[in-house]
Amino acid sequence: MARFVLVPGFWLGAWAWEEVADGLRAAGHEARPVTLTGLAERAAELTPEVGLDTHVEDVVRAVEDGGPGEVVLVAHSGANMAVTGAADRIPERVSRVVYVDSGPMPPGMAGIDFHAPDDRAELEKGVAGAGEGWKIPVPPFDPDADPVNLAGLSAERLAEMRRRGTPQPFAAASQPLARPEPLPSTPRTLVLCTIPLAAVRQMADSGNPVFAMMSGPEWTYRELPTGHWPMFSEPRALAALLAEFAGGE
Repeated sequence: MARFVLVPGFWLGAWAWEEVADGLRAAGHEARPVTLTGLAERAAELTPEVGLDTHVEDVVRAVEDGGPGEVVLVAHSGANMAVTGAADRIPERVSRVVYVDSGPMPPGMAGIDFHAPDDRAELEKGVAGAGEGWKIPVPPFDPDADPVNLAGLSAERLAEMRRRGTPQPFAAASQPLARPEPLPSTPRTLVLCTIPLAAVRQMADSGNPVFAMMSGPEWTYRELPTGHWPMFSEPRALAALLAEFAGGE
């Protein structure tokens, strides 16, 4: 049996992992989905002070509250920063970090730094307007406007994401992450959904500082071709893939 701590990306809570967690439990593993401060059923806790540090603490607490022993720490999308910070802080408790259609950022960078300038400007515009200057509004999840990321999602699922999604604290995206030197050698895996492995390797080889973080002897890779939300579009396949790392191998 392995213990999995599952951390959702922006706008979502533990509910997003329900089907994946059920699959892991059916295979004999422990699965603990996490809702970060200010999201989903914890939306009332959202304040301008909630940021990346808060979410790192949430993930550390989720690992420690689960009892002794190592965990497989899973980050989807924007949870990459909180999970990376937690894994850096308690490497002795983490057998592996799995990034689902995401990855770590270099020391001193913020999540928003991953975005191209035009995308970043659009995000900041939304935060300044509907987000009151400190929240990222829930997107429309429009498959016509975003067919790649939303591939494989039914109309019912998209409606659920709009209904159950909650604003994301902007500070979770804008706060840089301080990382230790040297970085822990914890085994890490990329689960690639919307970006092919060949493209990741090409960008790493070209010297892109973000993708260069995703290569080295501690890294393994799995491709799961689907949209950006595989816990909804391919929950059984994602659960089976995660279960491969039950032994930390």
